[in-house]
Amino acid sequence: MAELITLARPYAKAAFEQALAANTLTAWAEALATAAVVASEPRVAQLIAAPGTTSARKAETLIGLCGEILPEAVRNFLRVLAENKRLALLPQVHELFLAFKSAQEQSVDLEVASAFEIAPEQASRLADAIGRKLQRTVRVSTTVDKTLIGGVVIRTADLVIDGSVRGRLAKLSEAMNS
Repeated sequence: MAELITLARPYAKAAFEQALAANTLTAWAEALATAAVVASEPRVAQLIAAPGTTSARKAETLIGLCGEILPEAVRNFLRVLAENKRLALLPQVHELFLAFKSAQEQSVDLEVASAFEIAPEQASRLADAIGRKLQRTVRVSTTVDKTLIGGVVIRTADLVIDGSVRGRLAKLSEAMNS
């Protein structure tokens, strides 16, 4: 996985710089998300990996499957990826692009899983508190996970805070077994 991220980084950086210069970060993010999902489909991934298919055909097939959502600059980017035999890296390119975009916008996406539904005002207070701590704009998405028993698990790209009952029980069990 680390090797794929390493290979994808220069392409993601180039895409990000192009989008930033053209002031089209959101459009690029959406287009790369679509292309990454399409490229991950088993039959498309098989076509991308096929040694007998030309790079141009791979790129044009992917572009055709994505439809009209792709701006011309993104279409050209996909052609470059195809020429360099890097279309399979689209999910990693998209992931890195989003990381660059978040850093530029000084924002962070927060995923909060809770045993029970979280009220919008609670999510807003949580976003404000974490935003002050991180000095960034925080976007919160919430999910319900009944297996947590109680409490919450908060995830960002590089941080996990497990305040769930399930997590505490696992730590207690581990402490008792050692």
